[in-house]
Amino acid sequence: MTINAEKLLAWEFPVVDLAFSQKDAMLYALGVGLGTDPTDERELPFVYEERLAVLPSMAVVLGHPGPWFRDPATGIDWIQVLHGEQTLAVHGPLVPDVPLRCTTRVVDVEDKGEGRGALVRWARDIRDVSTGKLVATLESTLFCRNDGGFGGEQRPRPAVEEWPSTQPTDSCLRVISPRAALLYRLNGDMNPVHADPKVAADAGFERPILHGLCTFAVAIWSILSTLADDGVKVDDLSSVAVRFKAPVLPGQALLTDMWREGDRVRFRSTTGDGRVVLDMGDLRLQGG
Repeated sequence: MTINAEKLLAWEFPVVDLAFSQKDAMLYALGVGLGTDPTDERELPFVYEERLAVLPSMAVVLGHPGPWFRDPATGIDWIQVLHGEQTLAVHGPLVPDVPLRCTTRVVDVEDKGEGRGALVRWARDIRDVSTGKLVATLESTLFCRNDGGFGGEQRPRPAVEEWPSTQPTDSCLRVISPRAALLYRLNGDMNPVHADPKVAADAGFERPILHGLCTFAVAIWSILSTLADDGVKVDDLSSVAVRFKAPVLPGQALLTDMWREGDRVRFRSTTGDGRVVLDMGDLRLQGG
């Protein structure tokens, strides 16, 4: 089968009603790597129920439909799919045991051309059931490497904002646990490319890779924890957007360089070998 843009744009996702628990919030934080030093007072509130705080990036796993693109009816060659881009807009705090409703939709399908792949953009809204207010909005872009040339619309490449030429204002190095992908997948994304060596090899990787959304969360925490020395709080996060350039392997170190411009932080993350894995990062704080 091949991609049919109209069919994907009309793809029906179930509405997901949920309420995450304190345990869920702690499991998410542990999967992102917090608590490696259990005496770290900056990380302890996210992994200890007595004064629990919730990472705002946890929104990316709430109501996540999992690898829905594995359904043969999508026409997508799922084993060749990579996570291309991710955005997160925070509208309110995440609170355990509060009923939430998640709705999902495909918003765009772009044909890059034969041999160049396709882009499928899909979005999720998370709302407080009792008030109807948005808690978070998310948009993900799937890079379908083997699905270009299906006859869909092609678009010119958008202009890219010039990257800062100065040295980073801050940097943060965090080591990814060798079992990070096995922990993180328990949040709901059970794609076997993150756990099964054979599936990873079939997809062209030397071993199972880390979820892009885990790398995304590690970078966000790297920034927020670094800026805490300047009085920035986790709840100050307003939005984040990033491009995924390459996968991270569990066990690698992630270096996040930051260029702060007031309430805006542009960032880029690399692995120990200097390979860029997150690019064009744009994090906004409240007021930015």
